[in-house]
Amino acid sequence: MAVGRDFAIRRLHSLLGVIPVGLFLVQHLVVNHFATGGAESFNKAAHFMESLPFRLVLETFVIYLPLLFHAVYGLYIAFQAKNNTTRYGYFRNWMFTLQRVSGVITLIFVAWHVWETRVQAAFGADVNFSMMEDILSNPFMVAFYLIGVLSTVFHFANGLWSFFVSWGLTVSPRSQRISTYVTLGVFIALSIVSVRTIFAFIQ
Repeated sequence: MAVGRDFAIRRLHSLLGVIPVGLFLVQHLVVNHFATGGAESFNKAAHFMESLPFRLVLETFVIYLPLLFHAVYGLYIAFQAKNNTTRYGYFRNWMFTLQRVSGVITLIFVAWHVWETRVQAAFGADVNFSMMEDILSNPFMVAFYLIGVLSTVFHFANGLWSFFVSWGLTVSPRSQRISTYVTLGVFIALSIVSVRTIFAFIQ
């Protein structure tokens, strides 16, 4: 019974990492990319997201609660996993280890980013171009954001590969190989979007 329950929880963890958390990540990166068009472009996009009806309810049940479950159970997986890269130096074993390392880095980054933006907004700050420009005026924060965002994108893209396997969408070696190339493409595309966005705030 315990084995079956653990299997079900792991599948739920995988599912929530893609839907809705992963979809929100993609949407968030796309909205932020409006910064490449200048302050007015970004502020309009951010204001549109801020003015969505039932925003607080949507954020709570579509973003924060699924993200909290995914993060907490992900930490459990990360610290009880038996990484075997020193014994089996295969590509997929390294991806297994990097998935867990990137998950921890992502959790730290997301927690800090939420504190700097959403929590500050609750205290009356405006989440706009100027806020991000001020945050990224510090070279240390630029490095922190680059590492954090790229880690987050990697965790999502590599997690997609595991999601396809665990949900039976890629069973054969050939389909898993194709999935590797597809998820690599996702990582590269979202990385370009992310890096362009970060440097758009740097004057």
